Amino acid sequence: MPHDDPRPARALPQDTTPRTTPPAAPGRSRIIALDVVRGFALCGILLANVQPISHVGTDPVTAQQATLDDTARWLGLLVEQRFFPIFSLLFGVGFSLLLDSAAARVPHPRALLLRRLLLLACMGLAHMFLLWRGDILTIYAVVGLVVLLPSTWLPRWAVAGLAAVLVVAALVVFGGGTMLVPGLFLLGSALTRYGVIDRIESSTRVPALLALGLAAATVPALMWQAASTGVPLPMAASGLLMAGLYVCVLLVLLRTPLRPVLRAVFAPLGRMALTNYLSATALVLVLGKLAGGPPEGWTLTTIVGIAAVILALQWVWSTLWLRRYRFGPLEWLWRWATWGRRPDRRAR
Repeated sequence: MPHDDPRPARALPQDTTPRTTPPAAPGRSRIIALDVVRGFALCGILLANVQPISHVGTDPVTAQQATLDDTARWLGLLVEQRFFPIFSLLFGVGFSLLLDSAAARVPHPRALLLRRLLLLACMGLAHMFLLWRGDILTIYAVVGLVVLLPSTWLPRWAVAGLAAVLVVAALVVFGGGTMLVPGLFLLGSALTRYGVIDRIESSTRVPALLALGLAAATVPALMWQAASTGVPLPMAASGLLMAGLYVCVLLVLLRTPLRPVLRAVFAPLGRMALTNYLSATALVLVLGKLAGGPPEGWTLTTIVGIAAVILALQWVWSTLWLRRYRFGPLEWLWRWATWGRRPDRRAR
């Protein structure tokens, strides 16, 4: 889910700040590609969640079946289980980037990350009990505590190997779903520790070649999914492939003249992903009531319309907010609790 994305920092010779006192707002440059990818994933997750959120108060299994029976079922080929893998990967990336940054500034960086995960769990539980039982933040916090935090003591080759094992096991044994989260967390962490994230905006050929390979693999995977209605493995497999394809295509486009457009559209949403993710639930519930009728009876136009209105509101809000402040409101509170010092909110 949402996270800080600093590049690994190195203490400067003239920095005399005691390591026992973390700075309020550690200096770091953002990786724009991560903001764009995160914002793009946020759009897809909202589109996938409009109907499930609108079924608040009903049995989750019934709500899921109703969504599958809806006239918008074709979204399963392009949206369902295509975007939470991206968020999960980015969470692992952000976790390792923050660990690198914290290690240069505080004597106990893992304690800082522990506080961060505990606060995330609190926000997830509040979201779950007050608004929607389908919240993912609590799962992220628990997996972060059980998998990500202990993995920081492992060498990077072990993290990469364990990531592969967990992803394959999640597909074969559990048919994907949220069981993919631990492996994707570790994969994101491994990519960071091998320096891939530092080079994410420096190459066009690598993501382009990966996109071609993923596209070739996605076609038969989608055909397998279409022919295997109700079977979880084909959906999960095609979802992972398409998630990778989406990311690679975005990375290629960010190396073209479309970069300013993509940054303007998606980066504000991505920089305030935590605030936007949580506020979207309340907005879906309000707009769902205005749309009327049972969610399983909504047309595709209604579903896309609700998501589009919410994203437009959030884009305007995020863009205006970030002109004045460095962080979204919940991102700022999360950062404050993480570092133990009130960060500077003013935009630079």
